[in-house]
Amino acid sequence: MVCSPESLPAHARSYETEGRGYSYLNFDNDVVRAGALSDPTGFIADLPERVVLDEVQRVPGLFTALKLEVDQRRVPGRFVLTGSSDVLAISTVQDSLAGRLETIRLHPLTQCELHTSRPPPAGGFISALFENSFPIRQAERLGTDLAERIAAGGYPPALARPTGRRRANWYRNYIDAQVQRDVGDLSRISSLETLPRLLSLAATCTAQLFNLSHLATPFQLSRPTIGDYIALLERVYLLERLPSWHSNRGKRLVKTPKLHMGDSGLACALLGASVQTLLADRTLLGQLLETFVFQELRRQATWCDGPVDFFHYRDKDQVEVDVVMEYSGFLAGVEVKAGATVTQADFRGLRRLRDAGGERFACGVVLYDGNTTVSFGNNLHAVPVRLLWEMS
Repeated sequence: MVCSPESLPAHARSYETEGRGYSYLNFDNDVVRAGALSDPTGFIADLPERVVLDEVQRVPGLFTALKLEVDQRRVPGRFVLTGSSDVLAISTVQDSLAGRLETIRLHPLTQCELHTSRPPPAGGFISALFENSFPIRQAERLGTDLAERIAAGGYPPALARPTGRRRANWYRNYIDAQVQRDVGDLSRISSLETLPRLLSLAATCTAQLFNLSHLATPFQLSRPTIGDYIALLERVYLLERLPSWHSNRGKRLVKTPKLHMGDSGLACALLGASVQTLLADRTLLGQLLETFVFQELRRQATWCDGPVDFFHYRDKDQVEVDVVMEYSGFLAGVEVKAGATVTQADFRGLRRLRDAGGERFACGVVLYDGNTTVSFGNNLHAVPVRLLWEMS
C-alpha cells in the first residue's frame, strides 16, 4: 500500500515520494537526518510500511533500531537501504544486521544497458565464455567509438551531459563529493586533502600491479597510512583491487593484486584524457581498455545465477592474463588487446592458464578491435570486443 504524505511522521512528510509502493527518505536532508539521530527507535517505529532509506551511511546509529524492528516483525523487502559507500565498513555501525540483510552492489550501467534497446541477454558473453560457444561470426570494428565508450564511462548522470568539459566536470564533482562526504562518514582522517591527489595517482596505475610504495612516495605519510586510504577509496567504489589467481588457493592471498579504477570514465576525468588523447596514446588506450573490459565483466556478472569470482593471472615468467573468472567450479580467461589483429603470441598467457587449470579450464578469449570471431584451437578464441555486450 502506498502511504499518503499525511500518514508519514512530521519530519518526513515533505520528503515522501511514491513509487512501486515505497516511500522515500534521504538522509542528506538535515531535518530527516537530525530526526533519525535524535530518536532512532521512534524514527523507525514511525516509518511507513515500505520505505527506501537513502544515504543510510550518514546515520550509522540507526542500525540497532532497525535490527530490533526487523526482529519484532520480519517482512522481506520492508526496508530498502541505499547508499554510495559500503555502510558495513563504517566503524560506528553498532550492528551488521547479520542474517537480516541482503547486500546488492549497484554498478554503473553496462554497455548493453546504455546502447541497446533490448534488455540484458540471459548470461550473454559470460555464459558463452563458460560454454566455450564462439562460432565464426562477423562484427563491425568499433574504431573511434571504442575510445568514446571508454572515455564516457557508465554513470547515467555523466552521460546525460555533453562530451568534453561538462562531462569531465561531473566526474570530478562526483569524486569530490565522495571524498569529502562519504569518506568522511567512513573514517575521520586527518589528511582528507591527500585523497584526491592519491586517487589521481592511482588512475595512472589502473590495470597495473598494485604497488603501495609507488603510491606512497609522493606523500609525507607512512605506507600503512596510504594503504588505509586506498582501502577507504575501495569502500566508496572508486578503486578496486583484483587478486591474483593461483591453482593453490592459499598462495592467492600472498600474490600481488592489480589495481583498477571503478569506472573508465572516472579514470579519464582524473587523467584529463579525452577521446583524442586515447587515440593518440596507444599505451594509455590499452591500459584504460583493460579497466573498461574488467568493469564491464564485473557488471555483467551480476546477471549470472551464481557468484563469479574475478582474478588476474601472472606467473614466475611474468606471463599474464588480464582477467580470470571462476564460475560453478570452472575457469575462464580474457586477454584484452586494443589492436585490430591477433596472433598466436597473444594467447601465450591463456595457454599457461589452460595448463594450470587443467580440466577446470572452460575457455580463453582474446578480445580485440577486429571484425571476426576466430578459433585458435583447444578452447581458445579471438573475439571482437563489441561482442562483449552484443552476444545474443
